[in-house]
Formats: sequence, structure tokens, C-alpha cells
Amino acid sequence: MSDNILHECGIALIRLRKPLSYYIDKYGPAYAMNKMYILMEKQHNRGQDGAGIANIKIDQKPGFRFFSRYRSVKSQPVTHLFKKISKKYKKAQKAGKANFRDEQWLKENVAFSGELWLGHLRYGTHGINNIESVHPFLRQNNWRSRNLVMAGNFNMTNVDELFNILIELGQHPKDKVDTITVMEKIGHFLDQEVQELFEKYKDQFSNKEVSEIIETELDLARVLKRACKDFDGGYAMAGLTGSGSAFVVRDPSGIRPAFFYANEEIVVVASEKQAIKTAFNIDYEQIEEIQPGHALVIDKSGEFSQQQIVAPLEKTSCSFERIYFSRGTDPEIYKERKQLGRLLVPQVLRSINFDLKNTVFSYIPNTAETAFLGLIEGIQDYLVNKQKDIIIDGKPSVDSLEEILSFRPRVEKIVIKDVKLRTFITDDDHRDEMVAHVYDTTYEVVNKGKDTLVVIDDSIVRGTTLEKSILKMLDRLSPKKIVVVSSAPQIRFPDCYGIDMSKMNEFVAFRAMIQLVKEQGKDYLLGEVYEQCRAMNDGTENFVKKLYKLFTPEEISEKITDIVRPEGMNAELEVVFQTIENLHKAIPHHTGDWYFTGNFPTPGGMKVANQSYMNYMDGKLVRAY
Repeated sequence: MSDNILHECGIALIRLRKPLSYYIDKYGPAYAMNKMYILMEKQHNRGQDGAGIANIKIDQKPGFRFFSRYRSVKSQPVTHLFKKISKKYKKAQKAGKANFRDEQWLKENVAFSGELWLGHLRYGTHGINNIESVHPFLRQNNWRSRNLVMAGNFNMTNVDELFNILIELGQHPKDKVDTITVMEKIGHFLDQEVQELFEKYKDQFSNKEVSEIIETELDLARVLKRACKDFDGGYAMAGLTGSGSAFVVRDPSGIRPAFFYANEEIVVVASEKQAIKTAFNIDYEQIEEIQPGHALVIDKSGEFSQQQIVAPLEKTSCSFERIYFSRGTDPEIYKERKQLGRLLVPQVLRSINFDLKNTVFSYIPNTAETAFLGLIEGIQDYLVNKQKDIIIDGKPSVDSLEEILSFRPRVEKIVIKDVKLRTFITDDDHRDEMVAHVYDTTYEVVNKGKDTLVVIDDSIVRGTTLEKSILKMLDRLSPKKIVVVSSAPQIRFPDCYGIDMSKMNEFVAFRAMIQLVKEQGKDYLLGEVYEQCRAMNDGTENFVKKLYKLFTPEEISEKITDIVRPEGMNAELEVVFQTIENLHKAIPHHTGDWYFTGNFPTPGGMKVANQSYMNYMDGKLVRAY
């Protein structure tokens, strides 16, 4: 993606289902640590801002630590975390060689040697990137069963409402952010569940015995049902209790991804299938999806089940996960991204006037490469059909036949990103100059004034990088025309379920629509929609859709072309976007498309869209949720 937008966070969970001694004897003391490292490293694309890890030792004796947590905001946070943990293992091994393979000695002397692991990779959607913002978060108590560790891939649209609910419950939240409100709400009902069990058994057993009974009978599904009923957002949230039970709960629309695999030895959860497959060398068919509105609940004994927590809604899993966020080594995602490129062929052929001889194809590194491969395969299929028609109908000579059969699309690596270049200059004028050099190009492969250059990107959000850098750079190659192709449709609406796209005025498609409204003298409609948003923002309707319906996608694309065209550019320019119809053809099972269509799956999403528009009209440069 040439435009920089922040990512989706990632989670990883491991529960060892047998006694720790089993793994020590079969695999060695570091088995779970190594598996967790692979799970997190294979999802490092989801966590450039920070990473954290927590570990619970089940049935640890009193007087010994049963909980460990590390968090990092270093430049390579996953590596930093596991170097620290490895040092503890190596130090312990050196100090107690004779005991290093003894379960009890290991749990009493080595941190991160427990049976339950939770890892998190953070891309911050807002706020300061400091250690206090990094998951897992901890809610501590001297009763093991009341300790709660949480990490998640989520954004809530109704933080104010959740904050007020906590106040009504009698709490005094220390901050009004979704991570705090969510954990405190689940923690409140965890406390209540523990207290109810205590009241049930306190007259029959000693307090120590009651505590042990609570840890065994704790009903996490009941806790989650009571806590999650008011949540509005996209979420895959994982939690551990100090007594050794765990859960991963998913939103009712299935917006955020969560997958699991279980056998007689382990239960493992991750945000991406590919990480589980790599870590445990299993087939993709063995990996299951946590169903929308359900939680995978693991009790203290290691037994697990999926249980419905909230009523599932129509499944609208995030299509951006497939277009960009998830790693493309997943075979399904790889095929979908190729298909996104292939389906663009008719639009691209029209944009180059079917002149393949004088067209060079390339992509903007690196995430668009798979869609580019699909585009080229589609172009090649088109050529094969045309060649057959020419040969059958034209009866060419031997020389012309050889020329026809040898023709191939011209493919070049045109755009190269210089990842080492940093823009230290702080003033805007000089920063733009530096940004223009973040990308470099391959010279002397485009015939000046003759060739059309087609460059595919996986999505275009703001258009800033196109205008300030890429198009200026490509124009120096002196092509006759530049066609920029987005394998995703026009991004028109904010996302409030995870991606950092909440300010509507930043989207180039929105700016294009506004310009078209004003050019047609329909400024009054902007005010009408504003008043509708202000009068009835109850989550029943996204009023901003009315403005987009005034224009065809092609009209908005043409205006986007005008907006991103740099001053002084010599080549012709056209910007081409994927259609909504083709998006759903390529990705039929992940229909979440609200950022393209405005069809939000929850009331909170529609509220955010309307609020974002009102913020634009009021000149407020703030998040809409």
C-alpha cells in the first residue's frame, strides 16, 4: 500500500493440555516458548508498534510467582521479548543443570515456564506509542481466579456508553479508552462470578477449599455473556485468569479474524491461519474459525468448547484483511489477491486502448505484487485468445506467426522503495521534498513519449503519496500516459473497527465527491446531510451515502485523477479502481465492505460515519469515535 495506514493487531494464545513434565520429556523445557515465538513472528506484520507476552503457571504453590509479563516498544519488539525470555532460560539452565528438566523446579525458578501463554502484536490506531499502551493488560487481585490478563485486536465504537456503564456499576475507571473499559467490564463480571461461587460454598467448605472449587467451576462463558452484551465494534479478544482458564471471544459480525487448532497436547489461537500452520506443521483443513458471536473457552483442566456469547449477526468479515492486512502466504488469500488483479483486466485494457505493444506493467512494492501477478495472468489469457483468433482467421505467414506467438506483456520492476530513507526534516516544504525520494525508479525501460505505464497498487486511501512522490517520479520516465490501478475499490467511509481511518476528509474519494458537489452548484446538499446527521444520529442510517449516490464511480475516479495529478506533470494520467462487484467475486466469504460502500454492520459504525462527516463540516480534525 503506497499510502501509509495503520494495521490490525494480532493475538496468539497457547494452552498446554498435559502436565508440563510431558513436554519437557518429549520436546524440552522451551517447547511452548519456541512455539509462541513462531506464532508471533509469523504475525509480525500485525505489530510494528509494540508487542507483549504473558504467561500463567497453573497450580503454582503459594509464595511463588504464578504470572509473568513482558512488553516492548523496541524497533523489533517480538525479537526483543524473546531474547529477554531466553536469557532467563539460559541463566536457569546454567544455575541448575541437574534440575532444569524438573517440572516443579522449573516452575518455581524460571519465569515464563507455565502452561498458558498469551501474546499480542500492536499497531496503535491512536494515542501515544508507549509501553503503557501495549497489550496484554493486567487486572490484578490476590485471589488467583480474579486476576485477568487481556489482549485483543479490537476497536469499540461506543466507548462513552461503556464508560458510563462502568460508572453505573459503581466503578471509577482511570481512563476512557476501549482497552480499559472492555477489561474492566469483563473484570467486573468475573469478580461477580467468583463472589457468587464463594457465597454458594462458603458454609460448606473452608475458604481455601472454596477458592479451589471456584477455580474449577468458574464459568467464563457466563462472564462473557454478561459483559459483552453492550459491546459495539469489531473484536477478537483473548483473556487469561490467574487460575489457568482462558477465552477468545469474537464479535457477532465476525469482523476481526480468529482461528484455532487443538489436539490432545495443545490448544492454540491466532489471528491468522498461516501462523498456526507454520508453528505446528499441520494442514490448513485442521484449523478452525472461531464463529462470530462465540467464544472459545478453555477451562482450568484444559477442556475447551465454542460457546455462543452474543447473538450472531450477518457475517461481514473485514475484506481489508484479505486485500492487505493478512499475510499473503495463506493459500486462500493468495488466490483472492490474484483474482483481484485478474478481474481488473477489462478496465486496464480500455485504459490503454488495448495497445499492449506500447504498454509497460509494474506494481508499487511490495504488497501489491500478488494482485499484479493476477493482472498479468489475465492479460496473458487475453493475448492467447487474441492470438488464436488471428491465427484462425488471418492465416499468417511463418514470420508473422512467430512474431504473434512470441509476443508477451512487457513487465518491469519500475518502483523501488528505499526503506532506509528517513524524513528527519520537520517543516512541511522540505518534508514533501524528502518524501518524494522515499521511492526510486528503474530508468531507460520506458520508451519516452510512446509507452503507457500501468502501475498497480493494492489500495489508494489518501492519494498523498501518489501526488507527492510516485507520480512525480514516474513522470520523469517520460511515458505517454500513466495508469494507476487500485486492486481495491474507492475508500469512501471511515473504519471504526480496527483500521486508523476515521477522518473522512483525509480520503481522496471523499474530497473528490465534495469537489463534484460544489462544481455542480449543489453545496446546499452538504448542509442538508449535515443537519440530518446532527438531528438523527442514532445508528439507523448512514446519511453520507446520499452524497456519493449523486455520482457514478467513474465520475469520482476522474476527479481523483485531477486531485492527485502533480503540478507540472507531462504525461496523461488515469486512476482506475476495482469495482464493488468484482471485489465480492474475488473475496466471496469476507463481505465486510463498509469503508467502500458505507454499509456498516453495527449501529456504532453508522454513527461514526455521520459523526466523521459532521467533524469535517465543523472543521474538527479529530477522530470520530
